[in-house]
Amino acid sequence: MSLPRIAVDAMGGDEGVRVMVEGAALARRRHDRFKFLLVGDEARIKQALENHPNLRGASEILHAPDTVSGEEKPTQALRRAKTTSMGMAINAVKQGHAGAAVSAGNTGALMAMAKLALRTMPGIDRPALSGLLPTLGDNDLVMLDLGANTDCDARNLVQFAIMGAAYARIVSNLQAPRVRLLNIGTEESKGTDTLRDAANQLKALADDLAMSFDGFTEADKLSRGDFDVVVTDGFSGNIALKSMEGAARFVADLLRRSFSSSLRSKFGFLISRPATELLKHHLDPNNHNGAVFLGLNGIVVKSHGSASAVGVANAVAVTARLLEENLTERIQADLARLGAEAIRSNGRGKSAAMNGENAA
Repeated sequence: MSLPRIAVDAMGGDEGVRVMVEGAALARRRHDRFKFLLVGDEARIKQALENHPNLRGASEILHAPDTVSGEEKPTQALRRAKTTSMGMAINAVKQGHAGAAVSAGNTGALMAMAKLALRTMPGIDRPALSGLLPTLGDNDLVMLDLGANTDCDARNLVQFAIMGAAYARIVSNLQAPRVRLLNIGTEESKGTDTLRDAANQLKALADDLAMSFDGFTEADKLSRGDFDVVVTDGFSGNIALKSMEGAARFVADLLRRSFSSSLRSKFGFLISRPATELLKHHLDPNNHNGAVFLGLNGIVVKSHGSASAVGVANAVAVTARLLEENLTERIQADLARLGAEAIRSNGRGKSAAMNGENAA
């Protein structure tokens, strides 16, 4: 059974058309039920498709005369949404011509365009950017927000937790994901009033949802695999994510330097190569690529700008699974089960990130 078409912003990312088309082709080879709407420069997309006949028959091209640059401000990109590959891919979802959209382009612009075109679902104030992080446990860690909202109140964090749990139930096949709030300590007295308020609300709501909540966690526990979803504001989340990515690169570079320092170390590398290859695979962000904007009336997935074709294929696979498992409907069902009054408002955040200006 084929899925609804996935709209791919073929012009996004560091290398644009070549990698995006190659990634879609790789995804198509793995799953022949995938269909695509490739959005961008028609001539360049047709040229790229010559190397991927398996994709050519499963795709339609939608010509877009313009692109969004990586440095462009979201407010500027919004004015050209009707002519850019990113804006037209998102609009295809809005119009029902595609079931979801994937882009490796400017995150802030993607956030702003998606929110304006698709709007947030009832019961959600702000969409959140959620990604998968590698852990020592059996499952990847669902983390949100990763940069869409730099300032959040307790209501926002509770909504993020509800959405993150629904996401984890799909991507990790979990019945009751373990949810935690990111904090500077695990004690109930630690952190801001906002965090403590959100924790109290989640304790009261957890019994009505398919999740377990046991308070706070610290950033050094994120990779242990002791929980399935971690919730924070976009400011802290983005810093934590980039710190982890930097640490992973540091370890990889340190190992590379150590193994090339002498003849003995080179011999040691040959012996330990299976272990180092496993480490490399585990730390490679391409193997965990595909962050989703949760809370919209439609599915929009952000691929890392520097992703390889393998990374793009993984982002497409994440997108297809969210379509297949009806992510949007699951979140809506959880919100309806609680009722709007169950998540009391505790004030509104002040961030301008609602329009994507601060998305990283």
